[in-house]
Amino acid sequence: MEHALAVLQLKGLHGIRHLSNLHAWLAIFAVVITSSCGDMLLARAMKQIGDLGEMRRRRGLVFVALLALRNKYFLLGVGCMTLSFYSLLYGLSWNNVSLIGPAAASLTFVANAIGAKFFLHEKVDHRRWTAALLVGAGVILMAL
Repeated sequence: MEHALAVLQLKGLHGIRHLSNLHAWLAIFAVVITSSCGDMLLARAMKQIGDLGEMRRRRGLVFVALLALRNKYFLLGVGCMTLSFYSLLYGLSWNNVSLIGPAAASLTFVANAIGAKFFLHEKVDHRRWTAALLVGAGVILMAL
């Protein structure tokens, strides 16, 4: 009887660990998507608004703040960054920072390169693509 109970407990721990890893990778995915969307939206907003330093010198800090707060891409970007932060907290509640932090940061780097090329139409040179591939390979190694 004790042996059967020990086996059930061990299987239960394996199930919890599997669930923990599933939640961790779902959180990482959420961080990557929301953080990258936030970066793309904020970059688009800043390109629309223009040089904030020059505007601040000419019109003042309050003008610049109001200009940013009236831009829909800025507000959506801040919302995505907020979701990214809470997704990170969720992931950290399920797994170690040694997995969540590097995986989320690395995959966000890859997603930002893709977003910069295809959504913002930026020139992403071959060195950045090579770096993104190497970073992706590192995340795969970490996941194994």
